[in-house]
Amino acid sequence: MILVTGGAGFIGANFVLDWLGLEGEPVLNLDKLTYAGNLASLAALSGDARHVFVQGDIGDAALVGPLLACHRPRAVVNFAAESHVDRSIHGPAEFVQTNIVGTFNLLESVRVYWGGLAETDKQAFRFLHVSTDEVFGSLGTGDPAFSETTPYAPNSPYSASKAASDHLVRAYHHTYGLPVLTTNCSNNYGPYQFPEKLIPLMIHNALAGKPLPIYGDGKNVRDWLYVGDHCSAIRAVLARGRLGETYNIGGCNEKTNLEVVHTICALLDERAPGARPYAELVTYVSDRPGHDRRYAIDAGKIMAELGWRPAESFETGMRKTVAWYLEHQDWVAQVVSGEYRQWLATNYGEARA
Repeated sequence: MILVTGGAGFIGANFVLDWLGLEGEPVLNLDKLTYAGNLASLAALSGDARHVFVQGDIGDAALVGPLLACHRPRAVVNFAAESHVDRSIHGPAEFVQTNIVGTFNLLESVRVYWGGLAETDKQAFRFLHVSTDEVFGSLGTGDPAFSETTPYAPNSPYSASKAASDHLVRAYHHTYGLPVLTTNCSNNYGPYQFPEKLIPLMIHNALAGKPLPIYGDGKNVRDWLYVGDHCSAIRAVLARGRLGETYNIGGCNEKTNLEVVHTICALLDERAPGARPYAELVTYVSDRPGHDRRYAIDAGKIMAELGWRPAESFETGMRKTVAWYLEHQDWVAQVVSGEYRQWLATNYGEARA
């Protein structure tokens, strides 16, 4: 069995579904079920004895310690995090609590559990920490992509809290010998993503005939990684990654936010045409504070060492993603709550919510 934390969130749920479908090894899934955690994303596993779900906080040592002792996982894959820049600007305390204090408490619980294992089990154990490229800061137009040796330079409360968690994971390896692995990924997209993030937000608003709000001039660049490719990379790192190492995971797809939105509009014009082209809904809003201009990932290390490559291009991944959201409007309707609408109003203005 493996323990997956944050396994009801966007990437975590995709990972759990893929893991059980491809590996078949049982999963102990620990998730606090905050606004972005959704058990409906795991509905396909209802009644599956290989999936054991526990609602709880990674920072709750009184819960995590006994769970580890009872289920005896051979690995921990840590997705649990507050993960949205805009929310971190309006409420940084939750990000510090979950991403820093929570990760520390989880590491402490895992260290105690790992220390009590038989020697062969200790050697086989892995703690894989899932992080972000945002810890590296912002790139200029001609700057080389982020590598594993790029200095950390976080620019938002979110990225600063993730950077701190990365440092804690590294310290637990070098200080205590905990067998850790860290991955830093670029922007993910795909099924089951909470519609506060760019791609599902644009799909949701377009279908509702609402404005498509774009920060600033829309020319901020991100590398886009299809979530299924991210999951396959994590499986490769967990199976074959070198202890104590970090691996950058990217989709090799640098796009401006405006390019992403126009791609969505074109796909919706094709699949679900409205009364007018969806691109006419594009609306520019004031840029957010400290908005990083460009992210880009150099994934050469994971490709060379572990033989991983993204299977999806931006075009194929986006086509799959738009199709999924069109076919799962019931899932979207379920997660779009009053709290979500209030968040939209806070970030984009009442007129655009």
